[in-house]
Parts: sequence; structure tokens; C-alpha cells
Amino acid sequence: MKIAVIDGQGGGIGKAIVEKIRDTIGEEAEVIALGTNAMATAAMLKAGATMGASGENAIVYNVCRVDVIVGSLGILSANAMLGEISPAIAAAIGGSGAVKILIPLNKCGINVAGVQPKPLPLLISDAVEMIKMLAEEGIK
Repeated sequence: MKIAVIDGQGGGIGKAIVEKIRDTIGEEAEVIALGTNAMATAAMLKAGATMGASGENAIVYNVCRVDVIVGSLGILSANAMLGEISPAIAAAIGGSGAVKILIPLNKCGINVAGVQPKPLPLLISDAVEMIKMLAEEGIK
């Protein structure tokens, strides 16, 4: 299973996601750290990502070559993360055939009805449990 973890800015959320994937699923998953900048990518690599790449072209190129994409809900919104998510990145992620597991953070001005607020570590745990179920059942 190839999992792309996408993050920007300092990479803190992506780092936490990669750590949780490694703790829960282990080394059998190939985790590709896709950062909007080198600092975000480095944080995810330090957390245990298999490989990483930075920038718009790297993200656009790789999102159609993975089975699962994980990140905050904002990765689908052009100009999110203080402009680090370009329209091309948002379109590539949205158009990818990969399963998308998105963490609903309200920082990007997107609010999802029916979603109960939870602390970030619990949201990340929920996301990784979804990945684990996909791995066990086979991606559909």
C-alpha cells in the first residue's frame, strides 16, 4: 500500500500522521511525505516516512501514483495553508483516484456539518484506523 501524507508550513500535522501510521501499521506501508515546502517534508521524513518530495510539481506528480492520500481537509482547497496549496495541487488531489482520508480542521475556513470537534491526536487516530481498515480489506 502506498500512502501519501500531504502537509505544509512546519509539517507538524504530517509528522504526527506519519508517526501514527508507523506505530499502527508498521513498516509494511510505503509512506510518501509530500510537503508543500522542504521543512514540512523534512519533518515527515524524520517521523519515519519512506521517502519524500517537496513542492507543487512533486505533489501533482505523486498523488495519482498512490493508493491513499492523507492530510487536512484544506488540501482540497486552493490557496489553503496560507496559500501553500496552489490551485494545481488542490485539483490534482481532488482528481486523483486514490482514497482520500481527510482530517477536518477548521483552520482553512472549511466547516463540515455533522462533524464533532475532537482534539487533533484523536482525529489523526481516526484517520489511521481508516487506513488500517483499507489495508486489511484491500483498497476499494
